[in-house]
Amino acid sequence: MSVEPALFKHANGPAFSPTKSLQHIFIGVDVWGRGSHGGGGFGSYKAMTHIDPKSLGLSVALFGQAWTWESEQDKPGWNWDQWWEYERKLWVGPVNPQEVVPVPDPPRRHGEPECPHDGFTPISSFFARATPPDPAQLVFCTSFSPGVGLSWFVEGVKVLQTDRGWTDVDKQSSLGDLVWPRPSLTWEGDDRADPVPSASSTLDMSDAWNGGNTLKLSVSCAGSLAEDAFFRCIWLPVQSLNVASHMSYCVHIVYKTVACEGIDLDLGLFVKPLITDGGDLPEVEVGASTQSDLKHGWTRQVLTFSLHCRAANASVAIGLIIGFAAEDPSQSLDFSISLGQLSVYPSTATAGGLKGTPGILWAKFQITKPTTTTPLADFNGLLTWDIASSFPQLALRTITSLEDPNPVWILDDTKERFPSFLYFNIYVVPHPRSGSIAGHEAAVFIGTTGLDGRANRFYVDSTLLPKSVMGGKGLRFYVQGVIDRGDVLPWEMCAYVDCFFDL
Repeated sequence: MSVEPALFKHANGPAFSPTKSLQHIFIGVDVWGRGSHGGGGFGSYKAMTHIDPKSLGLSVALFGQAWTWESEQDKPGWNWDQWWEYERKLWVGPVNPQEVVPVPDPPRRHGEPECPHDGFTPISSFFARATPPDPAQLVFCTSFSPGVGLSWFVEGVKVLQTDRGWTDVDKQSSLGDLVWPRPSLTWEGDDRADPVPSASSTLDMSDAWNGGNTLKLSVSCAGSLAEDAFFRCIWLPVQSLNVASHMSYCVHIVYKTVACEGIDLDLGLFVKPLITDGGDLPEVEVGASTQSDLKHGWTRQVLTFSLHCRAANASVAIGLIIGFAAEDPSQSLDFSISLGQLSVYPSTATAGGLKGTPGILWAKFQITKPTTTTPLADFNGLLTWDIASSFPQLALRTITSLEDPNPVWILDDTKERFPSFLYFNIYVVPHPRSGSIAGHEAAVFIGTTGLDGRANRFYVDSTLLPKSVMGGKGLRFYVQGVIDRGDVLPWEMCAYVDCFFDL
């Protein structure tokens, strides 16, 4: 074990916390194994066993986590799917709980005594699970992205396909903290004697709703001879959240399903309380859900819920109640659910006031490096824009008295009154030498914001633009927003800007 400088300060910091604890001491663990007990890699757990954040109380500063990619990247056929299997094995353990993870014996220093350890332990097991912030304070939205991918999708449509893949830490989001290393299924609604179905979770980079992948949950159920086995029902928790009591929340989920022949699935979005630290079980009041069919085989469900407990807040689990009917229940069956997006935010009833509609107000393009060749081949530019919130026409009520204290209208006075965006999709379409320009349906996706960490701007490099747009007299750039709840703005609420070149 190597003791390295505390590169990460404790949250309270020396200036704000006069009382020190063992948690203020960070012990460095290098996943590459440079000076670390256990040799790093899948042996990193050996050093953490000695640090023992749960009982001893020291903190861990973990270095070199890119080992899962960099140690294997030069091997033939290595790709993002293989990386994810390697990554998840290090952090949450293998897909098969019976799999033995080989841990190489590290070289021992001269005179160093043998230090026996149990078998491999995933890194996440050393740390207590922490729920995301209350969605009333920060909207929760995830597309289950690890920040890498092979393709890019917008509302189920593939707009980008790459050979080597893409990386963007800005697109990282929760992967569903209750489904790793495996989903925890239980029978729903009765005390069935049959074994609970088995399930597995993986990231599928071949399909997505918004982003580069889905969270694919696969379920296998053995056959049953029980009289009521023709219809069975399970509870599958996906994500934990900490929510405020007596606050109404809205939940959106987007998914698609695949089932073997002879199986009918019935999915219901639901919220249940989580028991933590032996406390009282809070009461969750769940409203009726609504369901709508989306494009390309996707489905959206929406429901509202509120929590009632003596404490100010408590933890809940958001998941799916899955009913499945089988023509022949004595036969085993399989089905899968691909989750494309999950978002949670305060409901309209809670927020109150007249809500605005988010949009993009204007867009501007400035050439920073003019082209000197024909056709266009070498130019750089900066695309910028601004956002707005529009309100519907107000229906004024009648004022009955000059002394009436009630306002004529109530606008949203919360911090959410102005729109917040996750990112923006950028498209381009060429201005032809003759004739009219095509509409947004012909525009070519060229990227998203997030890479440079700056809002409302996108750098354009002509060398990265597709050749198909470079033969005209100019370009039209479209800016399409994705709000913090995961909804893509309709085109009429987006903006575009034209750029012409004087050649």
